[in-house]
Amino acid sequence: MSLFGLGSRNQKTFRPKKNAPSGSKGAQLKNHIDATLGSGNLREAVRLPPGEDINEWLAVNTVDFFNQVNILYGTLTEFCTASNCPTMTAGPKYEYRWADGVTIKKPIEVSAPKYVEYLMDWIESQLDDEMIFPQKLGPPFPPNFRDVVKTIFKRLFRVFAHIYHEHFQKIVSLKEEAHLNTCFKHFVLFTWEFHLIDKGELAPLQDLVESILQL
Repeated sequence: MSLFGLGSRNQKTFRPKKNAPSGSKGAQLKNHIDATLGSGNLREAVRLPPGEDINEWLAVNTVDFFNQVNILYGTLTEFCTASNCPTMTAGPKYEYRWADGVTIKKPIEVSAPKYVEYLMDWIESQLDDEMIFPQKLGPPFPPNFRDVVKTIFKRLFRVFAHIYHEHFQKIVSLKEEAHLNTCFKHFVLFTWEFHLIDKGELAPLQDLVESILQL
């Protein structure tokens, strides 16, 4: 597994940051995201730039959110342990079980850190597969590309839900809540703009989602 320690006092573990698809277009789209985010207008930041390919936009943002969630969760690895979080929950009503449809076909109950490990490994394998996420701009995206992206976003949402329900007080004590809230707002606005997560999946954080969307 591609993990490396930053050698900090807390021995936080982060994965190497994934890069957006190479080539000038990927870099341009990433620069566009950074520039629009810098303006503070998240609704503007999620919109497809005029004339751009929707799949390329989805790909660059998928890599970006994967990196963001990794870093956020990485700040909690010493607190989110198998003993503290024996199941992957989002409050008392929601529990997530892991299956990837390949090596694990029947959903299994695992601890939250194990679930996140499985999830990040699974997403990383998708991002590294050039048949799904072409690294060079030009090769076509597969016909089921949007379905792959939807599954990635649905599962990344579960990490947010776990953090908010089980670790929010720790996030506050680490003074990370503003960063978490901004990342989640960006995530929700993006998934809403492109219909990437079914509404029922958002139930564990429904009030927060609705306040962001101001439904």
